[in-house]
Amino acid sequence: MTDDMKKDWELSVSRHIAAPPEAVWQVMTERMPDWFCPKPWRVEIVEQDRRAGGREAMIMHGPNGEQIHNEGIYLAYEPGRRIVVTDALDSAFRPQGPFMVGIFEIAPDGAGTRYTASARHWTEGDMQKHKEMGFEEGWGICADQLKALCEEGVA
Repeated sequence: MTDDMKKDWELSVSRHIAAPPEAVWQVMTERMPDWFCPKPWRVEIVEQDRRAGGREAMIMHGPNGEQIHNEGIYLAYEPGRRIVVTDALDSAFRPQGPFMVGIFEIAPDGAGTRYTASARHWTEGDMQKHKEMGFEEGWGICADQLKALCEEGVA
């Protein structure tokens, strides 16, 4: 598989946030329920063992009683820089139906911060399925919610 093929299987959203990286990281990690799901959905954090190999589990609740359980492990947790998670394994390292690797990164960007969220997929079909599920709109709304929280009171 070439690098071009792998890149084709990645979906990504990015936002400039007019707040320092430390503030963005703090909101990203300490206020996830406030931004991680497009409203009116909400997220319930079950566990976040923030270390490589640690469990990452949450339940997304929809406005009509829908529930989407999401469980996986952290592949990397680099404070102030990036979080990498996958649903390919559970916390006991048992394989489960892999769909993606999620990468959430921040970096200095001028007077603010560049936030980038990416989903890398095992197959082109999985990537297309995620796109059709509304990746760009849903993850874009989450990025906008994060941006708004980070920029509150910053001026």
